[in-house]
Amino acid sequence: MTLVSLCVTCPNREAGLCGALLGAVSEASKSDQNSGWQHFTAARAGEQIAVRNQVSSDVFVLCAGWAFRYYQLSDGRRQILQFLLPGDIFSPTTIFEKAFYFSVKALTQVRLSAFARSEIRVRCAADSSVQRAIAKACVAETLDAAELSTALGQFSAEERIAYLLLHLIPRIAARNVIREQRYPFPLRQQHIADAVGLTPVHVSRVFGQFRERRILALSEGVLTVSNLAELEKIGSLR
Repeated sequence: MTLVSLCVTCPNREAGLCGALLGAVSEASKSDQNSGWQHFTAARAGEQIAVRNQVSSDVFVLCAGWAFRYYQLSDGRRQILQFLLPGDIFSPTTIFEKAFYFSVKALTQVRLSAFARSEIRVRCAADSSVQRAIAKACVAETLDAAELSTALGQFSAEERIAYLLLHLIPRIAARNVIREQRYPFPLRQQHIADAVGLTPVHVSRVFGQFRERRILALSEGVLTVSNLAELEKIGSLR
């Protein structure tokens, strides 16, 4: 499959940075004329994609699958900063910095699009739509970081997990056809624990409480939400 056909058929093309960089689908042939500035790569579930302080000339966007951005501490503990879904840029900071300030690992099998940073900067200088897309990504990352900091600093265990789920649910729904409030959810208890600063045992206990109260249930990679209003009451920052 050629570069142009991969991007034309991508359901997340118009979301985030890709739509601005590649233009409308009708302009795909024009984008392909300079296809050397973009290439694709893939990774298996659990594979390391990027390492903190690693230098790269590319800016990566997740095309398919799930990944996560995180910090690894010297004693092996890790803090997951963000779960990456199709259409997400690793971080808008990679447009301006040569080295990653974070690490990235594939949560499921993934496909990635790598854009040359130098070409993105050229297009940013010449195209206001690219400037707006980058600015929007920067604002979103800043807001997400502020909300996560608030949740980790002030919320109880139950509230932290509810917050995380409320943050992910609309993002999952934007990329999938959702029926009966059933969401594809490949996260394991360890991923959730590392995202909200708890132990896997504590995460399991909270999910058990949610299930008993008929708020939600997680089984075989599917999150079923039975009482969204109650979940929002527990984990909303607003």
